[in-house]
Amino acid sequence: MYNLTGKSIIITGGGSGMGREAALLAAKAGARLTIADIGVEGGQETVRLIAAAGGTAQFIRTNIAEEAQAAAMVAAAVSAYGRLDGAFNNAAVPQNSVALHELTAEQFRRAMDINVTGTFFCMKHEIIQMLKNGGGAIVNTASAAGVTAFPAACEYVTSKHAVVGMTKAGAIDYGTQGIRVNAILPGATLTPMLTGAIAGAPGLEQYLIDQQPIGRLGLPAEIATAAVWLLSDHASFVTGASFAIDGGYTAK
Repeated sequence: MYNLTGKSIIITGGGSGMGREAALLAAKAGARLTIADIGVEGGQETVRLIAAAGGTAQFIRTNIAEEAQAAAMVAAAVSAYGRLDGAFNNAAVPQNSVALHELTAEQFRRAMDINVTGTFFCMKHEIIQMLKNGGGAIVNTASAAGVTAFPAACEYVTSKHAVVGMTKAGAIDYGTQGIRVNAILPGATLTPMLTGAIAGAPGLEQYLIDQQPIGRLGLPAEIATAAVWLLSDHASFVTGASFAIDGGYTAK
């Protein structure tokens, strides 16, 4: 078990899927959590689950595409726990599953606003606070699509490549100031987002399984374990890295 005792950690997109699993694991490791999500019900349920297990967490509704809300999220963590030690920037929107020429400007901009600009706003205000603390750790959720591409996902692929670049830039800018910045690259994982897509597309599940050399889909807890490790001091010499957790998809 990773030791996060007393650490103040933000998790965006913490109302479900990988974000919730990371929150439960971090709380079990002793972290004090600020759960951020645009969905109130899911975020509050994550807090309830943490409290029921004896952990400490608060929820703040956050649209990361709005800088003032990202700043308020960080302020809430500091107000509750006195500092900010780590952040898992996990909130994002999925692809629209249409070819590039069929994308609307609104669809493309939404992916950029949330996946890219939203991650930037989170990083900016987290780093401002971490510089005051004397350091911290940030983990961004990119995707296997951050280093490769797949059909009908131009806006998603573009946004996740940007997250990988932003991660590297942050690592270089703040490495000597005690702030580590890394990214995870999940493959097809059984989050509520993906299970919903599978339900509406016969044959999609088997197609995705066939794309992964490991022969199955990922589980949210498997992704969360890597994220929490990167937030912990066990990863103290790791920064600027992009970790593929994709069943071998990007090894092909």
